[in-house]
Amino acid sequence: MTFDPLHLPRPRVPAAPATVAEWLAIPEEQRAELIDGRIIRHAMPGPRHGFVQLGIGQALGAYSRRPSDADRPGGWWISQEVDMLLTGMGCRPDLLGWQRDQHPRLPAPDTRGVVTDVPEWICEVLSPSTAGVDMGAKRSGYHRAGVLWYWLADPIHRTLTVLRRTEPDYLIVLVASVGERVRAEPFGAVEIDVGELFDFGDETA
Repeated sequence: MTFDPLHLPRPRVPAAPATVAEWLAIPEEQRAELIDGRIIRHAMPGPRHGFVQLGIGQALGAYSRRPSDADRPGGWWISQEVDMLLTGMGCRPDLLGWQRDQHPRLPAPDTRGVVTDVPEWICEVLSPSTAGVDMGAKRSGYHRAGVLWYWLADPIHRTLTVLRRTEPDYLIVLVASVGERVRAEPFGAVEIDVGELFDFGDETA
């Protein structure tokens, strides 16, 4: 057998990391994120995802205003599904909040259409297509960016997990499930009925 260098297997060339420009060029309705140099496309969220997302936003409504009193603590800008660019990661958190004493004005997109002001709080509602990324690469990215609190709401297991930023990683400070009423960092002035977040009208709610 003769040696034929032309038929040697060619080494695989790793794909170049995706750029922010490539991510921004993707139509918004395709729900793509830029995570660790890869474009990750997510399925459209279902009704349960939206129900939990809305429920958490409503539960924290007393915070999304100027500070007033104990029943209306205020002090936050709370929003949802904002295109963010955080330490090179392009993401769209389900819910997020900025503390008003750190951000006197509601953060706005830059000329590219993304917000770069790091929120103090982010909440992701897990789904089969996003859970791995939310608990893995995005968790690491949020930590690098300096997000102080990270919530994970799981409609399948019906749990709310609260993470507080420490070095070198997030610390789990609360895991609550249906049947519990909790005061969760950093929104301890309001009590959240976890069961109401996941009350989908079935016998396990």
